Amino acid sequence: MLTSPSGRTGRITRDLPRLTAELVIAALGVTLVGWALVANQQWFDRHFLPAFFVSRQMYSQIEMIGRAAALVLGLLLLFIARPFVGRLVARHAWMVFSTLAAIVLAFAASEVILSQLHAHAADEEPAGQEPRRRLDARLGWTFVPSRAANHVESGRQIEYAFDTHGYRVRNLSEPVDFERPSILFTGESMMVGEGLTWDESVPARVGAALGVQSANLAVSAYATDQAYLRLLTELPRFQHPLAVVTLFTPAIFDRNMDDDRPHLGPGLVWQPAVTRWRMLDILRLLVRYRKEETIDRGVAVTRDVFRATIALAHAHHATALIVVPQFGPEEPAERALRARILDDPDFPVVRVELDRTWRIPGDRHPDARAAQAIASAIVAQLEKEVDGVDRVDRTGGVEGTKR
Repeated sequence: MLTSPSGRTGRITRDLPRLTAELVIAALGVTLVGWALVANQQWFDRHFLPAFFVSRQMYSQIEMIGRAAALVLGLLLLFIARPFVGRLVARHAWMVFSTLAAIVLAFAASEVILSQLHAHAADEEPAGQEPRRRLDARLGWTFVPSRAANHVESGRQIEYAFDTHGYRVRNLSEPVDFERPSILFTGESMMVGEGLTWDESVPARVGAALGVQSANLAVSAYATDQAYLRLLTELPRFQHPLAVVTLFTPAIFDRNMDDDRPHLGPGLVWQPAVTRWRMLDILRLLVRYRKEETIDRGVAVTRDVFRATIALAHAHHATALIVVPQFGPEEPAERALRARILDDPDFPVVRVELDRTWRIPGDRHPDARAAQAIASAIVAQLEKEVDGVDRVDRTGGVEGTKR
């Protein structure tokens, strides 16, 4: 018995939803399987940068689990879900359509709700966490000034005190004095001294060792460009800046490419935060994938920021240092990244190798031993710079000219 062309056309029309559904599921399955086979360690190293709060071993385990899950899910989609979904669409097309519509509406509703809430940048801490922060239109966020608060960390009572300019100080009765000879410290939470008392922090230790005032300009979760922008505003306040010390490590480089906060683009042009769908922001926060061209641009901008930082310090007759702490042996990915960013004869880099166990328990920030080692390396380098350049009168004056 022959089937008329109109009959074949009608059957194809009836089967079109099923065939379309199976084709979509098959495409997803092939994509997942293909990615699992292609995404080897070299691929991950090109697109996922070292992370400060996640060890290399854990990172590798997450990568292996991700590849295995993608492979299994891809095969399930191809050989089990594909025919099942096809039959489901053929028999209950309206139910499938209604379900998909409900999912789309749920995402839309979530987007509307999230858009009414305060948006946090990827590295900005939620409100209420100590030390407290406030929004800043130019920098993204700064510490709340003129405030002191105690916070229990790793079983210890830590006091965070910030003077009227938002610099961390020993207590509110000892604000930074702009007329005194000062060493300025920029960076993020490691330089702030999160989890450490004031006296244990790197700036406090350096100031005590050299007998000069330390000014802690660092702000938690800052990227390199944010630290530079803050320095650009704050450095002119100081009458006798002796040195500018900034902290950098490849493990925190990833945040330099975040654009959900005010940031510096190529040419060090200030740019406002990029606005995206909130659901997409959440996904980007969870999956820190970077395109190779994004990383290349991040490296170039970071190098330009360091050049500008050094030039700014020298323009104010201050020495510049870039301190680079390294916990345990340097991984190949970290070494390659450090070389791309810091291998420049004009960059005054001070590397500090630290025991991998010198971290605050359950926190991974440097503990008091690590802070002491970092401070000692800075002091040794600054003492070399002082010799033959200037002499600091420990009573509060300055002899010579800093260059």
